[in-house]
Amino acid sequence: MLSISVNNLCLSFGDRIILDKVSFSLEENDKLGIIGVNGSGKTSLFKLITGEYTPNDGEVYISKGKTVGVLSQYGAFSDEDGEYSDEDSALEHMFLAFPELLEAEKRLSELEALLQNAGDANHSSYTSEYSALNEKFIRDGGLEFRGRCASILSKLGFSDDDMKRAVKLLSGGQRTRLALAIQLCREPDILMLDEPTNHLDIETLAWLESFLIQYKKCVMVISHDRYFLDRVTNKTLAVENRKAKLYNGNYTKSMEQRRIDREIYEKHYKNQQKEIARQEAYIAQQRAWNRERNIIAAESRLKLLEKMDKLDAPEYSPRAIRMKFTSSVASGNDVVNIKSLSMGFGSKKLFSDLNFLVKKNDRLLIIGQNGCGKSTLIKLLMNKLSPVGGKIEYGYNVEIGYYDQENQNLNDKNTVLEELWSAYPTQTEQKIRSTLSWFNFFGEDVYKTVGMLSGGERARLTLSKLILSHMNLLILDEPTNHLDIDSREALESALEEFDGTIIAVSHDRYFIEKLATRIIEIKPQGYCDGDMFDYEITRKNQAYTEFREFTDNRRARLISESGADMKAQILTDSKEQYLRQKQNASEARKKASRIQKLQKEMVSLEEELSRTETEMQGDAATNYKKLSELDTRKNEIEERLMEIYEELEE
Repeated sequence: MLSISVNNLCLSFGDRIILDKVSFSLEENDKLGIIGVNGSGKTSLFKLITGEYTPNDGEVYISKGKTVGVLSQYGAFSDEDGEYSDEDSALEHMFLAFPELLEAEKRLSELEALLQNAGDANHSSYTSEYSALNEKFIRDGGLEFRGRCASILSKLGFSDDDMKRAVKLLSGGQRTRLALAIQLCREPDILMLDEPTNHLDIETLAWLESFLIQYKKCVMVISHDRYFLDRVTNKTLAVENRKAKLYNGNYTKSMEQRRIDREIYEKHYKNQQKEIARQEAYIAQQRAWNRERNIIAAESRLKLLEKMDKLDAPEYSPRAIRMKFTSSVASGNDVVNIKSLSMGFGSKKLFSDLNFLVKKNDRLLIIGQNGCGKSTLIKLLMNKLSPVGGKIEYGYNVEIGYYDQENQNLNDKNTVLEELWSAYPTQTEQKIRSTLSWFNFFGEDVYKTVGMLSGGERARLTLSKLILSHMNLLILDEPTNHLDIDSREALESALEEFDGTIIAVSHDRYFIEKLATRIIEIKPQGYCDGDMFDYEITRKNQAYTEFREFTDNRRARLISESGADMKAQILTDSKEQYLRQKQNASEARKKASRIQKLQKEMVSLEEELSRTETEMQGDAATNYKKLSELDTRKNEIEERLMEIYEELEE
């Protein structure tokens, strides 16, 4: 069944055309990935669909009764209508995603108070309203929504303390994850997500992927995360040069089809141009001979040429950034030696006793959950923080180039040209401008102030500074953040060719897959020995896949060995184990018997409740005394049923 249809959608601001005749449609269970370079119009398309922008032409059709949920890339909450308060806790924000259930709860509480007054003349109408509203409340998930809110927040990385914290005290990343949690909890018929993977660690990403794969409704997602797109989507909309084309398949499949389509179109265009040139040459020759029959032949061919359905010249993708990292001198074989490194802030421990050696030409990728200390480790390596214990030793001739994920090493008052030139004052203006052009800063772009740049432009400017550093050790903190897919691929290729050593923190699994030769997972109090796990990659361009296969097998092996140890313990302490098992078996039998009795009682009470409600709405509806007795019994049944439900859930 059709969920949404977009027909010939056009958008422009003044003379600038953003989108031109965009058309596509999606069924109920479709998962659409929307891709394109930064600034191609992906977010504008979302705003046209939601009505935030008015199209110059075309229309959006959303099937009747379908609900729409939107996660914005930039605004975590909309406070225009006063729906949210920064004083609320994160969990209270989640509850506000269900205004109908909250209103029903409030009304049910009011009705309960009114029903306590047995002498009220409106007792019968209150009873009837309460029964109907309570039934709808339960049917709509009123008994589960609070638990569901807490569960989804937990899956998105919120601890119990985080859930209780006021929204105004949450970080930007936490606010974005909270906004995502609200949309997932609402479960709209059409779920629109703009860059939902920002601020998520790898484990949370895996959970979100599983959630969306199992989501039985329509999903539209803008993302540069290729691994995520491959896992979740079954259709891809490529937005390019103001146009958009829909492909069946995920990112990888669609890119292959996109390549084939381009080759076919270019071949047809070239063949047509050859034919046009041949016909024009024929016409010119006939006209040159200038006889009557030649003029007639020329005019005939000209008419055929004018009727030809001419193909437009191929529009190529916007130019991707170019880069090449080169080191000035070679470092020693031992680049960085980490010895017994520990770090924390006050009473909060991040990690302890980290020990590893980074060798020349290593591509070391550091992964782990948000808050485990990855970026802190990078700051320790850069001497921006002092460790609680241990030390960091650099090897011979090591020169460091650093990429900060927040691009904080930029002066917002400088122009783009000034920012790069001030970092390398001995370089010529031509060299500086040439380097900036590799990162798509052309013409007047170089006179923009840094403070006016988008996140993607700031990332490109930071990379341009790194390119000119000619260091032999690159330390990178989330280098693919804010970069579109083409820029990520250009960065990956440049890093693959780099003749030095790389230490990087990243959640981009595609980036890890292609680049890593070693992976260190920081996992305090995890299943691995100590607070980190160091793994050497053996399969080129399959780093993340190999690492996950190994860790999954290792986890299974540890569980198996744990089971074997338990068997050995049983043999050693057989008498003690026998008595314990006997006691456990006895308790299990008692519990099973108790559950059986409760289930029988539950069935009996549910049948009695149904009969009572039917009687209240039937003959007893006009008998005040009888209705009051039935209502009292109904409350008793419901209270007992709630006790049974709670006990059965334990």
